[in-house]
Amino acid sequence: MIDNALRPLKRASRLASRLCPTLLAAALLCGCWDRTEIEDRAIVLGISIDKASPEAESEEEPVSHYVKGLGPPASDLIRVGVQLALPGRIPLGPGETGGGGGGNDPQKTVWVLDVVGHSVNDALMNLQQELSAKLFFGHLRVIVISEEMARFGLENVNDYFHRNSEVRRMAWMMVAKGEALALMKASPKLERVPSLYLMTTLDEGIRMGKFPQDYIGIFWSRKSKLGQEGFLPYVELRKNQTLQIQGLALFQGSRMVGATMPLDIAVYMALKGNNPGGYSAFVKVKGTEVMTHVTHREAKTTFEIRDGKPYFKFNTAFELNLEEKINNELNIQDPSVIRDIEESQSKGAVKLITSFLEKTQALGSDVLGLGEYVRAKAPDYWNRNVRTKERWQRMYKEIEYEIHIEMKIRRIGMKAE
Repeated sequence: MIDNALRPLKRASRLASRLCPTLLAAALLCGCWDRTEIEDRAIVLGISIDKASPEAESEEEPVSHYVKGLGPPASDLIRVGVQLALPGRIPLGPGETGGGGGGNDPQKTVWVLDVVGHSVNDALMNLQQELSAKLFFGHLRVIVISEEMARFGLENVNDYFHRNSEVRRMAWMMVAKGEALALMKASPKLERVPSLYLMTTLDEGIRMGKFPQDYIGIFWSRKSKLGQEGFLPYVELRKNQTLQIQGLALFQGSRMVGATMPLDIAVYMALKGNNPGGYSAFVKVKGTEVMTHVTHREAKTTFEIRDGKPYFKFNTAFELNLEEKINNELNIQDPSVIRDIEESQSKGAVKLITSFLEKTQALGSDVLGLGEYVRAKAPDYWNRNVRTKERWQRMYKEIEYEIHIEMKIRRIGMKAE
């Protein structure tokens, strides 16, 4: 009786053991059900955004609104340039030229289009109307904003790209001195894809200690904090089609309020303790000059409340290499000469740091995030006296501080007898 009762269960078990592999294989076979062929995508590598001239209104098409009748939005026009990858033309590796034999001519590997619109989304919709493939931002590497546009404000730019799930947070956003579209049309000799050249320049700057990490995701994170402002690379396209980093574009919220000098990048990295050190400087000593190179930095920032205001202390230590001396009569084997060089460079560093802090204070742009120190270490003081980002922007202009610098020359080079 027991065997008869168990017989249906055994049959069901055997049937299940046969069906499970079949069902599993069927599930694996439908892994490409939503695939999109690469030829059906317009792959965006770079985007530029400029303020458009009033004459550009004649270029606008009624794609997202009626030009007359209901009327377009009452906002200024912007010009959006898009660098699209040409299928089969992008180099696949060193020495490769792609399927079309692009060589170093960017016109062979990418296609640059520009349109106007009242917002980023509006301009890209106008562009989509001209293309047979859907715009895809999964490989977007750089977003270039003109200085004029950045000073006007990036609320719409940040909003559009922040909400776009295809945009990687490791992409770069930069502010161009002059027209941003010119960087999309650049023809660099070191790279066959202009957007990749722009990206590589900044990535290598991080590796060599020339620029701090400031991807678009980091910029958005800093901008959203109550006690810190964001910054972006401030760049310029030179006549020989190379990219030069001119400094930091300083922001207050979403609006650019100023820019620093190139050497101020080293000051920022010193105050944050970013490594490796990548900057060299001339130092005056005993009527001549020597060149030193920073190899390592250490920094510690502390604060206390004095007379009802935050008072900051910056302690920074540098390790240096002595790279060059202008006057051969200078005896660098003398320990007193080395101490004079260290002391002279310490005084110069204090002046540079003071100048950088005064500049950011005048603009109300706390890119160092000193307000976040106050929020973290003195929350009661923050909640009682500050509370808002706008209040800290005003208080930052009045903070006081002291600077302590320690220089140590580790190497003075090699000498062959």
